[in-house]
Amino acid sequence: MTGGTAAQAAPARPVEDGTVDGLTVEHRCDPLGVDAARPRFGWRMRSAGRGRSQGAYEILVAGSPGRLTGGRADVWSSGRVRSAESVAVPYGGKPLQASTRYYWTVTVWDTEGRLAGRGPVASFETGLMSTDGIIGWDDAQWIGMKGKAPNSPGAPMLRTEAPLRGRVREARLYVSALGVCETHISGHRVTVPQDGGTTEELLAPGWTNYDTRVNYLTYDVTHLVAREPVVTLAAVLGNGWYNGRISDGSTYYSKDGNALALKAKLLIRYTDGTTQSLVTRPDGSWKATDTGPYRADDIYDGQTYDARKELPGWTAPGYDDSAWSDTERVPYETRYPHARVTAYPAETARLMSRWDRRPQSVTVYTGVSGDGRGRIVVDPHRTVTDPHRAASAQVTLSAGETAVFDLGQNMVGVPRYRLRGPAGAQVTFQFGEMINDSSTGADGPEGSVYRANLRSAKATSTYILRGDRHGETHQDSLTFYGFRYASVTATETVTITGLTGKVATSAIRETGTLTTDDPDTNQLISNIRWGQRGNYLWVPTDCPQRDERLGWTGDTQVFSVTGLYNADAGPFLADFQDTVVDSAAVYGMGQAQFTGVAPGGRYNFPGGGSGWADCGVVLPWTLWQMTGDAAVVERNWPAMTRYLDWIREQTGDTYAGQGSLTGDWLAPQKTSAQLMSDVYYGYAAHLMAQMARAVGRPAEATTYEQLFGDIKKAFTTKYLSTEDGTVTVRSSLGDASPIEPGSDPNQKTEDNSQTALLWVLKLGLYDTESQRRSLVGHLADNIGNDAAYKVAHPDSSRVKYAENTLSVGFLGVNVLAPVLSDEGRTDLAYELLHQDALPSWLFSVRGGATTVWERWNSYSKTDGFGPVGMNSFNHYAYGAVMEWMYAYMAGIARDPAGPGFKQFVLQPHLDPTGRITHVTGSHESPYGEITSEWRVTDGGAVLSYETVVPANSEATLRLPAISADSVREGRTPLASVEGVRFLGHADGVASYRLPSGSYRLTSRLR
Repeated sequence: MTGGTAAQAAPARPVEDGTVDGLTVEHRCDPLGVDAARPRFGWRMRSAGRGRSQGAYEILVAGSPGRLTGGRADVWSSGRVRSAESVAVPYGGKPLQASTRYYWTVTVWDTEGRLAGRGPVASFETGLMSTDGIIGWDDAQWIGMKGKAPNSPGAPMLRTEAPLRGRVREARLYVSALGVCETHISGHRVTVPQDGGTTEELLAPGWTNYDTRVNYLTYDVTHLVAREPVVTLAAVLGNGWYNGRISDGSTYYSKDGNALALKAKLLIRYTDGTTQSLVTRPDGSWKATDTGPYRADDIYDGQTYDARKELPGWTAPGYDDSAWSDTERVPYETRYPHARVTAYPAETARLMSRWDRRPQSVTVYTGVSGDGRGRIVVDPHRTVTDPHRAASAQVTLSAGETAVFDLGQNMVGVPRYRLRGPAGAQVTFQFGEMINDSSTGADGPEGSVYRANLRSAKATSTYILRGDRHGETHQDSLTFYGFRYASVTATETVTITGLTGKVATSAIRETGTLTTDDPDTNQLISNIRWGQRGNYLWVPTDCPQRDERLGWTGDTQVFSVTGLYNADAGPFLADFQDTVVDSAAVYGMGQAQFTGVAPGGRYNFPGGGSGWADCGVVLPWTLWQMTGDAAVVERNWPAMTRYLDWIREQTGDTYAGQGSLTGDWLAPQKTSAQLMSDVYYGYAAHLMAQMARAVGRPAEATTYEQLFGDIKKAFTTKYLSTEDGTVTVRSSLGDASPIEPGSDPNQKTEDNSQTALLWVLKLGLYDTESQRRSLVGHLADNIGNDAAYKVAHPDSSRVKYAENTLSVGFLGVNVLAPVLSDEGRTDLAYELLHQDALPSWLFSVRGGATTVWERWNSYSKTDGFGPVGMNSFNHYAYGAVMEWMYAYMAGIARDPAGPGFKQFVLQPHLDPTGRITHVTGSHESPYGEITSEWRVTDGGAVLSYETVVPANSEATLRLPAISADSVREGRTPLASVEGVRFLGHADGVASYRLPSGSYRLTSRLR
């Protein structure tokens, strides 16, 4: 038991209006393959009444639903526990058995001892409960195609079959791959439940540091196994991240190639109590070939599929595989004896049909005209510009012609296309994010698909027709693409009868919504959300299209709060944190420094990682704050302390940071990279102190508080100048990033840069309130950037930009608007939000963007395409402003005193510009959905506000109002409403403590 003490059972009182739902185990609903020895339970108490909170709970766990009653639970009964906890409550019963389904429920009483409700019957199923790759696997081994040389043409296709021994009760598949796998049972693709139906995963089992850890997945395949008297298990193996250029520089990479392998166990349980296992073993029971249609695949380059080589029925029982090769053991355990085989604990990457994209236009061109790069010659008879018609348009192409399909949305996934044409005709789909125009940097004729920013990635789907007169359908499955446009050519006359962009993501369940009455802001919100969908794919990546697509840790930590507002990404990011820890041991300096990239070693720079390496501390803190689960802190504590100790060993009593090769990446105004490193050292120490107290380490909390104090003293001594009675942040002391592609080598770092001022204010790196006020003034002047400022700073990079523009990079973007609001300058935050001149968030929106760009100036109509060496049009880092939109604009903010929104702050910040007058926001917290909606009416005189505070949580409301008396629920002053506690009125804001419930309020603004 946890979070309380066992209590004497009180007589149950009548149920009032409460229910209990949202039951989770390890933060997932009815999960399969749970390998935690003490899984954590969660639930939500719902009530239409006000002030309802949990006072006690009882968890029951049993081997069957019928035993989930008092006194009959045969696995665990927590007893009635006095506690308000309903998030991550750990199991406390007898040891769980592997490959076993357990049923559970929870009963909740309120603080008055009244029965609040009983949850529905939920379940969880354990996995193999081992990490050595041996226990529970029934001697399943890593096998591959015998004699196949790595990187030789053709994907390995493996199969086995066996007769069933009776009537099947249930069947489970446990499967992993070195590479990626597409798995079939008895002629059917293995799928996962989604949106009331099923869907396919993409690139299972994901990406890890293969020399440290590889994931396995668990599937309920009962419905597939029970279909036939013989069961077949088959798989296609792709190179994935294990055997491709994406792993160049990784310790597991081999220039000669890595042998692909499958490890699987199909466990069949019969109604008579017996079991049967089909496992991967090189004993002649498995056969393999590489002569099938999967001719080539690569994460960067795409996939080639030759339909003439299809082997009909090869995944079904009865197929004649006598001519196929045998399999052989792949010595993974020998090569990496300490590697773990672990159950994947999060949402997989899967195809989400609700976000499928159909063409919005189809342009057919027959050649190029004009000088220079020229312009495409459009065939108007086959070109379709009406979106409704384009969605289902059929296009016939001959050799030498090109069709450009515009899906209307930059997305990540794979194409699904239908074709008709002669056998042997080759159709090529080349993908890109933009269309060439006549501007600088274009790589082809005006109107063609721009692909220069993909660098060496070929990003091409090639299909060779088998000549079926009824048509052919194909969908790539061993790669992925980031694209809005597809440029299609053919070697012979073919007809494309359909194209769909199949969206793939691991961010499958959205938990936050934001809408305003401003179309530009809504488009920015959409762009941010689509960027997260595309880049949350097994790991949080930087970009999905070029020859990179890596788990950059700086991007991850900057965006993580936004990511967790938007989607149920807690398990996904917690799993990534495990990878970050693995990477530190493999690639980090001193086996302690967190790395710039995880997993793998491509572009992993040694040393100088501040802002990126600090993800290893920032991400656990963020997960704890957003989910309320402190276990992530405890689990990562040894790695985090090693990291802080390592920095101390490098810089000693100077209290300087480790250095930073990246600094405030891609910032228009340059800040000393060493200053950014020193700032992040202080930030990490500050977060460590908070986390130490959360997990019961008060002495260590004091140590980290002292460390922060020492860092602050060293920082202010070095960087805070008070000469001539004026406080200045000397952010020019040191160079900016020395490795930033496309930067001006002559641009210098500047004092009082936006990012430096923001971090000094955020962390309180000053000595007096007078200094703070001066620093806020410097920040306002820098952002305002008016004529007087430019005259006073003639050498500043700000001179060439408009008034009210931002000038931050990756390490300033997530703190910009929050710091402005915290310092009373929400007016500037909104000015920046609405700005569409460069640099700004809306500059890309004005440029037609449907995802967030990597650079503020990735493209402009006047200057053309940005530096081709690094110019992604789908890069979510700058989308971190959405954190401010949730927490300040909509006003749903975390309260550090109540992690997981147990306590939270409702603080809607109105738009002083008047361009936004209506905002609706919601976030599904661990306690239930929080809603916050405001509308300004009567010419700006009246604020209407509606909110919902979930049961078992409470909120602090800070509402703009001319007076406390003007804040009313109906005609009653809110301060007089039962259960509401008035906290005061100051600076035009009335503050209250709200118990759970729904509220409809008004306030006078003037």
